[in-house]
Amino acid sequence: MFSSAKPYGNQHFSALKKDCQRRKVLFEDPLFPATDDSLFYKSRIQGVQWKRPNVSEARMSSLCTSLCCCHGICDNPYLFVDGISSHDLHQGQVGNCWFVAACSSLASRESLWQKVIPDWKEQEWNAEKPENYAGIFHFQFWRFGDWVDVVIDDRLPTLHNQLIYCHSNAKNEFWCALVEKAYAKLSGCYEALDGGNTADALVDFTSGVSEPIDLIEGNYVNDEAKRNLLFERVLKVHNRGGLISCSIKATTAADMEARLDCGLVKGHAYAVTDVRKVRLGHGLLAFFKSEKLDMIRLRNPWGEREWNGPWSDTSEEWQKVSKSEREKLGMTVDDDGEFWMTFEDFCKYFTDIIKCRLINTSYLSIHKTWEEAVMRGVWTRHDEPLKNRSGGCINHKATFLQNPQYVFDVKKAEDEVLISIQQKPKRTSRKEGKGENLAIGFEIHKVELNRNYRMHTLQQQVATSVYINSRSIFLRTDLKEGRYVIIPTTFDPGHVGEFLLRVFTDVPADCRELTLDEPPRTCWSGMCGYPQVVSQVHVLAAAGLKNQDSQGGADPYVIIKCEGNKIRSPVQKNTQTPEFDVKGLFYRKKAGQPIIVQVWNHNIISDEFLGQVALTGEPDDRLSQQTLHLQDKENKKSSGISGSIAVRLLSSSRLINV
Repeated sequence: MFSSAKPYGNQHFSALKKDCQRRKVLFEDPLFPATDDSLFYKSRIQGVQWKRPNVSEARMSSLCTSLCCCHGICDNPYLFVDGISSHDLHQGQVGNCWFVAACSSLASRESLWQKVIPDWKEQEWNAEKPENYAGIFHFQFWRFGDWVDVVIDDRLPTLHNQLIYCHSNAKNEFWCALVEKAYAKLSGCYEALDGGNTADALVDFTSGVSEPIDLIEGNYVNDEAKRNLLFERVLKVHNRGGLISCSIKATTAADMEARLDCGLVKGHAYAVTDVRKVRLGHGLLAFFKSEKLDMIRLRNPWGEREWNGPWSDTSEEWQKVSKSEREKLGMTVDDDGEFWMTFEDFCKYFTDIIKCRLINTSYLSIHKTWEEAVMRGVWTRHDEPLKNRSGGCINHKATFLQNPQYVFDVKKAEDEVLISIQQKPKRTSRKEGKGENLAIGFEIHKVELNRNYRMHTLQQQVATSVYINSRSIFLRTDLKEGRYVIIPTTFDPGHVGEFLLRVFTDVPADCRELTLDEPPRTCWSGMCGYPQVVSQVHVLAAAGLKNQDSQGGADPYVIIKCEGNKIRSPVQKNTQTPEFDVKGLFYRKKAGQPIIVQVWNHNIISDEFLGQVALTGEPDDRLSQQTLHLQDKENKKSSGISGSIAVRLLSSSRLINV
């Protein structure tokens, strides 16, 4: 089947498998060999043997290395035993509970794991056709904007014939161990998976965007309204196929994996495997009462050690729920690491939750469809300020605006905007260990409605992300109609790296990078002229406008005109005192020609002129706010014109001053 995934390391699975079958050998991966370098970059475990899952097939290999034992792990290996389940996984000897928790979430989503484990039926061991087996597998992960196809051999690290890393309940089930090996190859080595970030793995499995939420900072345990809203959002992400993880922050080294009296473990990633409103009561009475409890189901990657508080496996609270309801919930009393909690208790004990939402961009869906813009960028150093693109965060005001800038439009009166920035993973050799992430984030500034060139002075900041050394940063914000500039930055200036910017809006946002500092000079500039002055017009508000209907209101908007160019503001509904807060930017060839600001009233049939003012800013004027009386189209006072308008005008003969 055709796949758009890019082969990692230029290793093409089909070609490699056919070559091994032709030569009747088992595949041995030269890019991720069965050596200590593939296991560690710092620590060591003595006595590790690399083994293939199957005994007889391990003996077939004519290329066995000295480090690969000639005996397999079991007699009858399978990718899946009785299907795939979040109960399959158990964490091994590397501290990658974050990855195992992500795999647990993945296992509950068939459409997602079938993308990560492509053509899994063809990859399954087939005892009836042993000649098809070539000791080679492939898995797909989303990395930095692309799906990547990672090829591995099936030699797995063992100690005393036991898998030392991620393993399944069933000794002959290997999907999780093989997925982990492919992910370790992508990361450099197994030890590079020690102490990672669940959000990264969730994104790598889905191509979604991850949103971390600090439950303590949000005070969700004490604020019932905020908690209920958060539950609805978590429930929506779960119901729409997203993946969710959570943890309890460990503040000291001694806290790491410390077990609390309630049975929960600090510094440990849990998978969220279900989110429900659970109906209380029995029989028809329960149905008519419609009393429901917000509940969440979690799984410990260790496969044991569960919550022992209210609604734990054996607690008496379950008597409040009918047998049929318990069966629908898949309620068990096994110590399998999976348990239910109320969402209130969840917010009381857990400190962080990560929602990885799948952004639906399909026009055929019944659910909300998002418009996605994807931009690839780079932070680079240069001695010349106008060419430097590594200015650091807004704390460094002298260099902040030297960063890459991206403009986008919000075309509705108000729109929910999702923004994600992801830095490219640092590539290191296995001996160097895993690459360290830069501390990154981004700012959003509201700019002129017609800005097409880079910002050179700070404008109104409307939102900012957190700054953290995470691979991905996410922000959800509500923005009013207008034009905005996103400035992705590293926290400190001078750092270099690549990043991926993704912007999701309800309608197309026309997102693009601003690369030019000023209008370019062309062969026509000598004949047609070149701008001598740049002027920024900021229309703040109007007052005392003429009544337009029986209710004494108006629907005003502003038009700003300059040298044949004009912009129009959004309409302000039913007001005689509109707050426009709209800006326009004009590169002027004729500095003496005035800028006209007109106020109009929006009508169904024909809009009505309400008045105008003429602004004649001289070069290098920095006028403070001024309030001007509206005039007629001849710029004269008229008895038919009423009201005033508040404006600011900034002009400069240096075109990169605004």
